[in-house]
Amino acid sequence: MPLLVDSFVRCRLGAKLLVLWLSFAGVTCTGSEHAATATQPAAFSDLLPHFLVEPEDEFIVKNKPVMLTCRSTPATQIYFKCNGEWVHQDDHLIVRTVDPATALPVMEVTIEITRQQVEKIFGLDEYWCQCVAWSTTGTQKSQKAFIRIAYLRKNFEEEPQAKEVALEQEVSLRCHPPEGVPEPEVEWQRNEAMIDPQSDPNFFITADHNLVIKKARLADTGNYTCVAKNIVARRKSNSATVLIYVDGGWSEWSKWSPCGADCAMWRSRECTQPSPGTGGKDCQGLDLQSLNCTSEQCPQTVSRAEDVALYVGMVAVALCLTLLLIIVVLVYRRKKGGLDADVADSSILTTGFQPMGIKPSKPENSHLLTIQPDLTTTTTSYQGTLRSRHDATGKFSMTNGPLLDPLPKGSHTLHNGKLNSDPADFVSRLSTQSYFKTLSRDVANTSYGTFNFLGGRLTIPNTGISLLIPPEAIPRGKIYEIYLTVQKKEDLRLPLAGCQTLLSPVVSCGPPGVVLSRPVILSMDHCSDACLDNWAVRLKKQTYEGAWEDVLLMGEELASDPYYCQLEAETCQLFSEQLGTFALVGESLHMGAAKRLRLVLFSDAYCSTLEYNVRVYCMDDTQDVFKEVMEMERQLGGRLIDEPHILLFKDSYHNLRLSIHDMPQAHWRSKLLAGYQEIPFYHIWNGSQRYLHCTFTLERLSLGTCELTCQLCVWQVEGEGQSFSLDFNIAKDTRAVDSEFLLMDTNATALAGPSAFQIPYLIRQKICSSLDAPCPNGADWRMLAQRLKLERHMGFFASKASPTSAILDLWEAQHFHSGNINQLAAVMADIGKQEAMIFLVSDGEC
Repeated sequence: MPLLVDSFVRCRLGAKLLVLWLSFAGVTCTGSEHAATATQPAAFSDLLPHFLVEPEDEFIVKNKPVMLTCRSTPATQIYFKCNGEWVHQDDHLIVRTVDPATALPVMEVTIEITRQQVEKIFGLDEYWCQCVAWSTTGTQKSQKAFIRIAYLRKNFEEEPQAKEVALEQEVSLRCHPPEGVPEPEVEWQRNEAMIDPQSDPNFFITADHNLVIKKARLADTGNYTCVAKNIVARRKSNSATVLIYVDGGWSEWSKWSPCGADCAMWRSRECTQPSPGTGGKDCQGLDLQSLNCTSEQCPQTVSRAEDVALYVGMVAVALCLTLLLIIVVLVYRRKKGGLDADVADSSILTTGFQPMGIKPSKPENSHLLTIQPDLTTTTTSYQGTLRSRHDATGKFSMTNGPLLDPLPKGSHTLHNGKLNSDPADFVSRLSTQSYFKTLSRDVANTSYGTFNFLGGRLTIPNTGISLLIPPEAIPRGKIYEIYLTVQKKEDLRLPLAGCQTLLSPVVSCGPPGVVLSRPVILSMDHCSDACLDNWAVRLKKQTYEGAWEDVLLMGEELASDPYYCQLEAETCQLFSEQLGTFALVGESLHMGAAKRLRLVLFSDAYCSTLEYNVRVYCMDDTQDVFKEVMEMERQLGGRLIDEPHILLFKDSYHNLRLSIHDMPQAHWRSKLLAGYQEIPFYHIWNGSQRYLHCTFTLERLSLGTCELTCQLCVWQVEGEGQSFSLDFNIAKDTRAVDSEFLLMDTNATALAGPSAFQIPYLIRQKICSSLDAPCPNGADWRMLAQRLKLERHMGFFASKASPTSAILDLWEAQHFHSGNINQLAAVMADIGKQEAMIFLVSDGEC
């Protein structure tokens, strides 16, 4: 690269430029001598270059490179220098033109800056570039352009807090947005609607992003959200509820009443100026005053015989009405007793709601888990026979008709407990319908059941996938046959672009199009590092035509959306008002994003030769993939030789390398020619290859050698790695691969009615009615969410008709196998709700 250090170089370059200018002038003179004279430029050998366009500051959004442009005249050369180093000449895009006004040569140079270039010095200094232009006279430097990686953190440094304020008082809501580059802009929302201080002067947003309500009005009551946004993303804080209350005020006293028969007069006033509202205090003091009249004002009354007769008649009528009411009550209770035959077993609403695995309580403590049911509501909700899960085994037979076809007329039995079903028969019936022909026919990964308004649960064993159907999710009077299945990745290839990768299994639940009164909860594993600062996680849903569409971007959910996803460390719970086929897809925002891989080692169960194979599988850290590999190895006759290990695989475009070291050279040697084996990055990131694994072929020097000790090293190129120690006997351990791992989940795949839930239905209703109503001291559903560590979902719960019900649904989905109902009772007692006492059953009684 020319640096123009000495005068000799300058002279040679000046001569070349003169020849170039003369040739340019000659070409101009070809058409007309007069034109050549007019357009011939003045000598510019003594002109320094000056910049027409200088590079400007840029931001790299996600992985999109930025372009820097520099234009100068007159210039013989232009080169970019970034962070003190010259950019290679091959990386410059050069365009040469001529200024028509001055006939001076114009040179424009463009370079591309990528995210990887900036990240190499990230944290050490800011990345900058400037261009240097040369002419025959000298050089000029442009201004520096700084290139920064744009981002916006997930968590707000300070979020608005709920407040209760009196009418016409000032309200101040604080907000400190998350860190971001460029600095995020802040706006405010009330009940999801944008607040515009220009149109409503009662609102004011300060320079440090706080919202001030100058005079609180009743209409200002609502949920306030701080919104931060820049060119990368848009973040919302948790909503803060602002309650504007009104303390009551007395009206004027009324005029004194005329003097009555008791020789007293009265006056009154009302608490209406203003009336107390939204939790405000009632008026203090008396609303009625009395005053004795003077003797002259008292009316003179004389008892007469007709008044006595009137009083006697009134007493007689009251006695007759009382006797008649008693007779009606007795007749009604007798008739109600005759209706008990319609509901032969009420245990479905009482003891039938006990969690699975809990024994019936002792007779002397039966009141702890039993609540008197409302039999009138039950008999009018569903016509048929309801049976407890304590019924004999013979009562559990179930006839499964075609999907969503009307059930035969007559008495239908919905069981409270396990559903006996034939998955193979169901899958064969399902596959005959046009829309379901693309569904998986893997019976081992499919479950189904028939459900009504009591709800239930579907589970696919050993996959971490389940579908919770809350009570009242299915409208009363409806009966649905619902399925849950896992799709094979090779059967349904999602369209992934750029840095996108599949983070979860592809799960189908249906049938699509069924009417639901409230969301169901689909639970499944994911393999991201659960840091949303590193990812843009989208929920994809398959349409009826087979195409995939984005239905949710996590972090930007709206209360009106039919979907909501809660992402935990290894699992996610999807609230969905529609059934269908779903998958989580992540797009990495920078190279720090990582997927969790599960490394599993297998070998042959029996080895009678000198060669010994060790297979290392690299799979997404989800239970469904692990189950597939375990079942495949069982068919191959393999055995598990070590506990699975977790590895974070970063979006660095580097391949994964594996090697085995430190074998005892006197007994073992490796037959691998290279020092390591390598799995391409895109095979892992895109999930295009199924059952990715490397096979290490080892050779023992004697058939008597059975002990193998070595180190397995796994790392990404130019990244940190992990090392695992292996020490096992190839002859002793002959256990089947599924003896420990494939028999972990022995629960029923389908549970209908109360046995699918830990919280009894009637107790659940009492809790919801107690906590749904806002409480001034905060002892309501908001405190329940905080105690259960679900406060980050306050906005979603607040958008539901019954926030408490949504919280309990999520608790049921998270803790069906591991939840402790007494811990939930302790939370309720901490809030101050006595309904929790119903749960408190001692361990001896369970």
